[in-house]
Amino acid sequence: MAAGLRTKLVSWRPPRGFVAAWGVVLGTAVICAGIVLGLLREPPPVAPAAEAASISLPPRIVSLKLPPRRTDFRVLPAADREAMVETTPEGLRLPRVSPSGWMPWIAYSRRYPPEGPAARVGLLMINLGADEALMQRAIDELPADVSLAFLPGTPDLGRWMGRAHERGHESYLMLPVEDPAGTVERGIRPIEASAEAAENIRRLQAAMARAEGYVGFVVPAPGPVSRQEALARPLVTEMANRGLALIEITPSPANSPLYQLTAELGVGYARSSTVLDYKLAGQDIAANLDRLLEWTSEGRSDRPRHDFGVLQPDSRSIDAIVAWHRRVTGQSSVALVPIIGHFECREACMTRVRQQPDQLRP
Repeated sequence: MAAGLRTKLVSWRPPRGFVAAWGVVLGTAVICAGIVLGLLREPPPVAPAAEAASISLPPRIVSLKLPPRRTDFRVLPAADREAMVETTPEGLRLPRVSPSGWMPWIAYSRRYPPEGPAARVGLLMINLGADEALMQRAIDELPADVSLAFLPGTPDLGRWMGRAHERGHESYLMLPVEDPAGTVERGIRPIEASAEAAENIRRLQAAMARAEGYVGFVVPAPGPVSRQEALARPLVTEMANRGLALIEITPSPANSPLYQLTAELGVGYARSSTVLDYKLAGQDIAANLDRLLEWTSEGRSDRPRHDFGVLQPDSRSIDAIVAWHRRVTGQSSVALVPIIGHFECREACMTRVRQQPDQLRP
């Protein structure tokens, strides 16, 4: 998608504050539904932090567990997969909620075994596609539980996302937004505050049609889309209508306009301000990864902590993740899970999920 970020993800600095982060993961074999109280948590200071702010949560978040076995991705009949595609008169193949209620953000998410630690961390590598060699390395060498977000202007994107799926990576698209300092997209016009709503929807659909099998969109940094409710509403409505999820990378409080819209419209939502490739007092990516792990493992058993971090695609980041994963594999205090394990699905979201019972039971 159009607006990406440069090697230094952002110039802003993540604040310390409480953030809601119960993950929602839907299994297809045996499902256990539990309703848990909202979780208050503070992201680890992997970059300079601002003043802490207390955020109150809605009273209930629904969290669903997976079957006790690793099955990675759902294997849906071809008819079900095709039912989640709409072909427009212009020939675009767009995601949609199937007539029976299947939503792409659930159907294409990666699953993970629930028997591991309740404390969870996640890793999301964003802006893949500008450099083909780095994209191939990320797909082939990163652990399968690392999720990947691709620029929609990536040449032959469908093939690359198919390869990522084969390697076990949960996949997303970067939202094409205007960002003069970001990665330049090829063949994709960005969403702009100066454009009419209908034109921005056309640009969003052009990005959607570039590939299939992704969970949703990633908003890469604070900007007009994340700050202006009037600009964001038609875009989030389009995502909701098509059964897609939304990830926001921002230091803003969890009650940002995008957060409020996803809760209102029933969209799966995740947020992070944890930038792992941001240099802090000489600390490198490995140190920031350790800090994320340590912070998460410090949670209480009745209030386990959850957080995920984001990185840009470069050789240094890939090497650091591979070495870190090899070093921490086997530890029992925290689980590395795909980003779906950090999503929220509130009341309106769960109402939509229940429209397709197979999303909640075998």
